[in-house]
Amino acid sequence: MFAVIETGGKQYIVGENQKLKIEKLPAKVGESVVFNKVLLIADGDAVKVGRPYLDGVSVEAGLIAQGRAKKIHILRYHSKTRRRRHKGHRQLFSEVEIKSIKK
Repeated sequence: MFAVIETGGKQYIVGENQKLKIEKLPAKVGESVVFNKVLLIADGDAVKVGRPYLDGVSVEAGLIAQGRAKKIHILRYHSKTRRRRHKGHRQLFSEVEIKSIKK
């Protein structure tokens, strides 16, 4: 069984006991998180698709860790003018483990 959820402006395919990194959530490590924006749920051949979301379906997860991703470097370069601009960014994330998918 798997489901497609929406969180942080992105969509994720999740299954039970799966770990994934998502956009940072305002919760503490060890707390339980419920995702109500479920777009699709599939159990074998039975597939339900929401318009846009399914009513009465939720995905429960536990928050494992909060962190910052690896640094990315942004370099803008203008030729012939000797202009260079360098920036760095580390995106905040939450790591969750999917506990159950409730129909």
